[in-house]
Amino acid sequence: MTLVDGDAVDMAALAYARGPAPAARAVLRQQPADFFVDEDCDIALSGSGEHLWCRIEKTGLNTQDAVQALSRATGVHPRQIGFAGMKDRHAVTRQWLSIAWPIARELPDLGGIDGIEVLEMRRHERKLKRGAHRGNRFVLRLRALVADRQTLEADLERVRAMGVPNYFGAQRFGHGGRNLGLSRALFAGKRLSRNRRGFALSAARSLLFNAVVDARVRDGSWNSLVDGEAVMLDGSHSVFSLADTDQRTDELEQRLARFDIHPSGPMAGRGGQDVISGRAQALEQAVLAEYGDLVAGLERCDVDAGRRALRLAVPSLEWQFEDDATLVLSFWLPPGAFATSVLREIVDTDEAG
Repeated sequence: MTLVDGDAVDMAALAYARGPAPAARAVLRQQPADFFVDEDCDIALSGSGEHLWCRIEKTGLNTQDAVQALSRATGVHPRQIGFAGMKDRHAVTRQWLSIAWPIARELPDLGGIDGIEVLEMRRHERKLKRGAHRGNRFVLRLRALVADRQTLEADLERVRAMGVPNYFGAQRFGHGGRNLGLSRALFAGKRLSRNRRGFALSAARSLLFNAVVDARVRDGSWNSLVDGEAVMLDGSHSVFSLADTDQRTDELEQRLARFDIHPSGPMAGRGGQDVISGRAQALEQAVLAEYGDLVAGLERCDVDAGRRALRLAVPSLEWQFEDDATLVLSFWLPPGAFATSVLREIVDTDEAG
């Protein structure tokens, strides 16, 4: 099956691990504080150096908006402002950003920037790099909840125990899911700015990965190891081939059960086929063959292939019913994981923001 409608990605077509879509309904982001994200960045800051690290709380701004606002306030070029991860606009989020700022200069006045409160400032020797954070802590408030409490709690327990398919969220595909149009324009030879090129490549790779996850969910193997699997270690993300082992041993199954290892899917590009074989490879190839133009485009753009875990563990998931119509969820996710991929296995949400 295809996940594409014209140049738009149809996120609703992705299969659910629970089987049918959840019957529970709720409203998300009725106000920005209903979607709270706190970046977990455990870098030990030295207190000295040519970079001023600022921990900010922003409301109604995405990370690029915050970078532009800090650039205007300080006169520092946006490229000299670092951040670890992109955060949503329709939310209240806390994260670190670094600003190139010589020691000899007085500290900038960063008060009065609309939508931004500076919580802390510290000096450090290095710029904050993408992906340097450990993860993100989410607190989500779902309002106007309509659900069978027993079924909903069973879904919550299942997600905490088994995890969810590690789909890329709708944010990866742009407004209306139409970044795929950028991908096709790029692969047809159109020149794009650096940022738009990045969006185009990311959208294509994310769609292909989601398509493989969708197939493995429908196959019932998204959270199990199949013959020839490219097995990913949790934490280090290093990969080994199941073909290198004689069989799926009890030890491997135990490691799988405690989320120490995961089955993985392709981040398409050049190479990367030597780590997968057998049934796992046949499943991937069958899916990717439906999107041959995107696979070929990524290879022509010299994108190196990689792997990503097919499942996302959510052992920290906690929940509280504030009243019959309000559910509060809290959980921690690693970098690159999407809270919306957790939510979709629990409740069907209408976005108010």
